[in-house]
Amino acid sequence: MSHALDVTDETFHDLVLSSDKTILVDFWAEWCGPCRAVSPILDQIGAEHADKIQIVKLNVDDNPQTAAKYQITSIPAMKVYRGGEVVKTVIGAKPKGALEADLAEFLA
Repeated sequence: MSHALDVTDETFHDLVLSSDKTILVDFWAEWCGPCRAVSPILDQIGAEHADKIQIVKLNVDDNPQTAAKYQITSIPAMKVYRGGEVVKTVIGAKPKGALEADLAEFLA
């Protein structure tokens, strides 16, 4: 079970865009096998680097407005936000080492 915070169309602005933390949003859906595969990896990264990055999850089926706004056309898609802006996008399920390499600038 995921320990990441779930965000919605209604809470996205307050929890992600208004946050003073670095936030990775995992855009996912129940039916997406690769999404389910990457979820525990993101949970691990979030737990190991809780002082540097916060992981949240947004279900694209339940929250189509935010998914459309950020042009999510394939999932899993992970976007890193700082100061309300997207500063990094990672598309597709990857092993932990590859994700950590993609996110290195935020985990250092």
